[in-house]
Amino acid sequence: MRESFFPDFDWHTVFVQPWTEYASNSFWIALMGFLVSGTCGLVGCFVILRRMALVGDAISHSLLPGITLAFLLTNSRATLPMMIGAIVAGVATVALIEAIRYSSRIKPDAAIGIVFSSLFAVGVLLISAFADKVDLDAECVLYGELGFIPLQDIAQFGGIEIGPGPVVRMAVIALIAIVLLLIFYKEMLVTSFDSALAASLGINPTRYQYGLTLLLSIVIVSSFESVGVVLVIAMIIFPGATALLLTDRLPIALWLSTLFSALYALLGFHLATWLNASIAGGMTVIAGFLFALVWLVAPRRGLIARYVRPNQALESPIEPLESSV
Repeated sequence: MRESFFPDFDWHTVFVQPWTEYASNSFWIALMGFLVSGTCGLVGCFVILRRMALVGDAISHSLLPGITLAFLLTNSRATLPMMIGAIVAGVATVALIEAIRYSSRIKPDAAIGIVFSSLFAVGVLLISAFADKVDLDAECVLYGELGFIPLQDIAQFGGIEIGPGPVVRMAVIALIAIVLLLIFYKEMLVTSFDSALAASLGINPTRYQYGLTLLLSIVIVSSFESVGVVLVIAMIIFPGATALLLTDRLPIALWLSTLFSALYALLGFHLATWLNASIAGGMTVIAGFLFALVWLVAPRRGLIARYVRPNQALESPIEPLESSV
């Protein structure tokens, strides 16, 4: 008999067994997925408001030559040199895009395509030429694997075991991102909506643009070992984009993006368990499904609402004045 495309679904195997027989492993995998998606989602809300989604894509690809050069120069895969290489590559990416935009007639989308494809190709060339005999390959960087998280070295603090190293590092990065966004919330809000107004208030938009780029680079490089560089861009876009379909207020959108991130982690984990597939891929499929569902049924901006009220005026994605409340 011909095998079905999908494996047989067994509720106990998919939903019960992971939290009974393999509870510890499942906890760390789901927590890492939530930390990655949640942190990317919080930063992603500001990335989307600034219309920088493609820039985030460019950064995620152009980190490859940065981390490869860091490895070749230090002969180490430690977090610090990788982080420094990623930050340098992220800043260089934005600087090159801006230089091409303002010194030529090339449009922003073309400038982004030129920079990220060129830098990504340089990274692939460096890996294939100088790092092909070490455990630093393009597939690891591109796809990652959340399932390996429980097997990582356990981080300790004061002799007390905390958890797998990548989870602890991602938790620290998430905490740093939250603190920075809270401290500079008003400046980020103003510069995201009206750079001219920000300049008139004495706020330098370029400074916060590069600050967001630095934070985005750090978040991406902290995430790529678990979900991969290619898939992390989905986590930057989907939570914020889905949340902004449901609300006009930025604080609510930030909370909603966090809620969606938790759903991505849990439902994606169980989907991957059922299909015996990539957990990061499962998270992204769930993210796409939830976005499509919200896009369809959102009360004000959903397709059904627009069909029922065809004369409804097109609304802006978010209201700046309400966002500050």
